[in-house]
Amino acid sequence: MHIRIINPNTTRGMTETIGKAAKDVAAPGTRITATQPDSGPVSIESHFDEAISAVGVAEEVLAGEQGDDPVDAYIIACFGDPGLLAARELTRAPVVGIAEAAFHVATMISTRFSVVTTLGRTGIIAEHLLESYGFSHHCRRVRAAEIPVLDLEDNADAALQRLIEECLRAKEEDNIGAIVLGCGGMADLTDHISEAIGLPIVEGVTAAVKLSEALVGLNLGTSKHGDLAFPRPKPFVGRFESFSNLKTQ
Repeated sequence: MHIRIINPNTTRGMTETIGKAAKDVAAPGTRITATQPDSGPVSIESHFDEAISAVGVAEEVLAGEQGDDPVDAYIIACFGDPGLLAARELTRAPVVGIAEAAFHVATMISTRFSVVTTLGRTGIIAEHLLESYGFSHHCRRVRAAEIPVLDLEDNADAALQRLIEECLRAKEEDNIGAIVLGCGGMADLTDHISEAIGLPIVEGVTAAVKLSEALVGLNLGTSKHGDLAFPRPKPFVGRFESFSNLKTQ
């Protein structure tokens, strides 16, 4: 089984962190490749960043579909799940967003959870996703440690301490059974935080790997009936001319 994990931002160190975390939990026989777009934001911290990065996600899925190395499942490794539905239109393989995966897993081990993310503004985006995916009634609170995403790479020790402090507040104040980490760049922090606070910590990259393996094992792929059917071929102009008359069947 080949799972292609797409880091929608362009920071190589974060892609490597995500890839390693995925490989650490993958089953024997599962091969992980971690990739990122050639162009786009170095971190994703706004609706604008997500909109730009969604194009890169689509390009990475198309590269997987058109390459010589068949892909069995794709993971979008940003907690905003940018371009998720568009990516699903481009392939029959399962496409799993890490936020959606984390929310599902958290509800399987607890009746209530809180999300701890990076910035307050991205916390609002997480709240929109909770509502869209139908998990709002399971989530007690979305909390922000108020750390820029790149601090997870560039100022890792201080960022980890801030996250632990916010997770401890969630445990003490939110009456929850689990915590969801709200950023793909936190993929390698699960054990550290769980040990520090004594609650189950759900991290989206690793959750998405296990859900992807399950979907492939069940021979379940993206439905091509209805709105997730392949996009109708049509001309594109300008910088998107390469998308003209896509052959995705």
